[in-house]
Amino acid sequence: MADRSVGTRIKQYILNNGISQSFVSTKTNIPTNTLNAILNGKRNLLAEEYFLICEALGVPLQTFKDAEKQAS
Repeated sequence: MADRSVGTRIKQYILNNGISQSFVSTKTNIPTNTLNAILNGKRNLLAEEYFLICEALGVPLQTFKDAEKQAS
């Protein structure tokens, strides 16, 4: 579902909004090292993780996918 570029868009979003990776890790129960690898494009983002991250950030599921369409 989601690819590495989605992870980097999530990273940019949390940086722009002053959200810490540890906050997202705690809210999603995704280990910090795993989350960091996702956000830095070193690991693919699973669909379940994407749902958890969007829920933790309080954003609609399309938030990071829409950017993909807009960039085209």
